[in-house]
Amino acid sequence: MPEKTAPIRVLVHADESCLGNGMEPPNPGGNAALIEAPAGDSVARWDLYECSPDTTNNRMALAGAIATLEWLHRQWRKARVTYVSDSEYLIKGMNEWVPGWVTRGWRRKGGAVENLPLWQKLVQAAGGHAVEWRWVRGHNDNPKNEYANDLAIRAAERQERSNGLVPSGFDTWLAQRRARRQYTDYDPDQELHERL
Repeated sequence: MPEKTAPIRVLVHADESCLGNGMEPPNPGGNAALIEAPAGDSVARWDLYECSPDTTNNRMALAGAIATLEWLHRQWRKARVTYVSDSEYLIKGMNEWVPGWVTRGWRRKGGAVENLPLWQKLVQAAGGHAVEWRWVRGHNDNPKNEYANDLAIRAAERQERSNGLVPSGFDTWLAQRRARRQYTDYDPDQELHERL
């Protein structure tokens, strides 16, 4: 009988950006994720980023989570994912609101669910994995959140997408910050190893 292997553990730091955020169209947006997984004694890192010509922060947070989980499914079929984001909308939604919405037939107590197709698609994408949704305060000197934020802003400004997982630029980004005396004592691999 073949031995069943445990799902790979993956750490994701994600962020989104919307230039204007719905004030006056068009509002170009971007989302990005730094995806990390163990690779022997080290850590493999990839970036994933997308854009939209007219959107909101909330839609980009949902779209980014969907894209990330779908790419993880393509890469490994099933993973144990810790998904870290500074979007309270996304994290509270997946941890607190979605179970009630599902129970009520995808309705809020106060009426229709905003961005319903995206929420439903996200629940479907998450269903293939074991996902822990974790909130982190944005712009609070968290290097991986800051990196994802920089990628998301660049994707929004340039309207660029990675078209899948690409080798990450995080190590170069971190080296540049350290040259400016930022994050000098930061161990970028510690968080992933702690979660293992």
